[in-house]
Amino acid sequence: MKQDMTLPENNLRVKEAESGDWKIEKFEIVEDMSMTIFNMRSAGRSVVPGWYWKLKHGSTVVMSNTPAEIRDHRVFICKAQGNVLINGLGLGVINEILLAKPEVEHITVVEASEDVIKLTGVHYENEPRVTIVHDDAFEYKPPKGVRYNAVWNDIWNDICSDNLEDMKRLHRKYGRKADWIGSWCRYECERQWRENQKWERQWNMFRPSPKLEEAAKKLQEDSNGIKL
Repeated sequence: MKQDMTLPENNLRVKEAESGDWKIEKFEIVEDMSMTIFNMRSAGRSVVPGWYWKLKHGSTVVMSNTPAEIRDHRVFICKAQGNVLINGLGLGVINEILLAKPEVEHITVVEASEDVIKLTGVHYENEPRVTIVHDDAFEYKPPKGVRYNAVWNDIWNDICSDNLEDMKRLHRKYGRKADWIGSWCRYECERQWRENQKWERQWNMFRPSPKLEEAAKKLQEDSNGIKL
């Protein structure tokens, strides 16, 4: 299988550039690399050979337009119609996909980094269906009376259960203003949280009780003749 260049996510408006600590780079996946190179933000998924873009913050790859990563947004892409809000600009991948949907009337993108806007947002200055807002997703105040058909939160660099608290905050903030709201890889983050809880419970089952730990410590002090 080869990369389909007719898809909007493979024809981004970006170019190789750098602003502050942020950088956009183009990279190639060849046939013999496709089974060993993985999705930029979560390991374990192969990439179809072809040319791709990645957004880096320092040495960290924040996102790419690889097929595996595009699939992370498939629910939102299906839900998007009418007036939508996206928290997180990145490479503008989702913008391109939504602009190919006639039922999407307008896209508002909230991006906290001015450098990312300089790298990506500048390419949407003449796009009437896209508005780029320089603001923090947690602080942004939508115009009074505005309601969104769908809201999507994608402000994290990797899949981690620590992201769940931020997701809950954003869902509370925008939930009343949206018909539907979702966050990037929330299910995977919740699954990771459940796994962590399971391992913690198992650890606690074999962990000595505080009284036993104190008795062992006292016994060691007595045998050494010194207080630890």
